[in-house]
Amino acid sequence: MPLAGIRDWVFDLDNTLYPAPTLYDAIGERMTSYIARHARVDEMRALELREHYFHEYGATVVGLSRHHDIDADDFMLDVHDVDYSVLGEDRELAALIAKLPGRKIIFTNGGGGHAERTLKALGLADLFEHVFDLGDSGYAPKPQLQSYERLCTAFDIDPTRAILIEDTLRNLEPAHDMGFATALVGPVHPDPRPSYVQHYAYDVHTLLRDWIGA
Repeated sequence: MPLAGIRDWVFDLDNTLYPAPTLYDAIGERMTSYIARHARVDEMRALELREHYFHEYGATVVGLSRHHDIDADDFMLDVHDVDYSVLGEDRELAALIAKLPGRKIIFTNGGGGHAERTLKALGLADLFEHVFDLGDSGYAPKPQLQSYERLCTAFDIDPTRAILIEDTLRNLEPAHDMGFATALVGPVHPDPRPSYVQHYAYDVHTLLRDWIGA
């Protein structure tokens, strides 16, 4: 798809717009502690459940709500109650995103106000028209097809005029199947890349610089 035809620029958040380890160590600790308290297991077992449900469902909270009767909204609010001041403004990224024509949308498996607080800390909040998080998807996380369909319905997105920019390979395939253009960002990638990955760059700054320069 020619990038000139893009109307909607759909961005993942964590590890796409910023390096998630900056914030995720604190979130991960709160997740493990929450699971230990509410599932009544020790910290080691809580960490195992956290990782297992993430890989099985795409989001830890989905497994917790299905198998441990944990309130998803309460979990998301609790675990994202961390210090966002560790993130600094990214003025270069803000300038690059501002040059993209069309709507800019966040599509994340996070929740509990995480996206909004992250965008504010990065200095990007005014650049995005919409945020679509896990709660908005009805707790159908990427890469479940329902999540993409609900995103498109919510904001009247025509996939053939949209691009998804992601750091997680498995989240790009359903988007490509629906007609989205796709871009993978991150230092690690398969070689050769699957056919459903149409663009690739080491990070989002490089990706956008190349597009805008072209």
